[in-house]
Amino acid sequence: MKTAVYPGTFDPITNGHSDLVARATRLFDRVVVGVAMDTGKTPVCGIDERVQLARVALADVAGVVVVPFGGLLVDFCRQHDAQIVIRGLRAVSDFEFEFQLASMNRRLAPDIETIFLTPAEQFSFISSTLVREIARLGGDVSEFVHPEVQRLFDSRRCT
Repeated sequence: MKTAVYPGTFDPITNGHSDLVARATRLFDRVVVGVAMDTGKTPVCGIDERVQLARVALADVAGVVVVPFGGLLVDFCRQHDAQIVIRGLRAVSDFEFEFQLASMNRRLAPDIETIFLTPAEQFSFISSTLVREIARLGGDVSEFVHPEVQRLFDSRRCT
């Protein structure tokens, strides 16, 4: 069984993230979505809320498990018997940072490969940062996120 890990902060999970997970399930038997606790970022939503929203957003995608994680990504991969790390690339500007991460992870764990997936064109411009900013300013984010994420923003619990 081939298992891949798709790590991220998912603050919040977007339709772009969901698209990448769905694409990954066509390539791998199991996709573990790892919601990161230790990111160096200050998430707007807490870890429990981000995990729950990801579970709701991905509930209809077979072969997906959503779990929180802390520590090194390569250790998390080993805990889940994952041979692959999935990273999303929206634009060329993402590549330099993602290449650096992939190189470091390869140095730490040569047996774990990183693959890059691109989202469908209609999701290529969506980022969690932009979604949070639009929501913070009172804009409609419904076309960028799952309805449950939209409800969260509408209730203003997470902005």
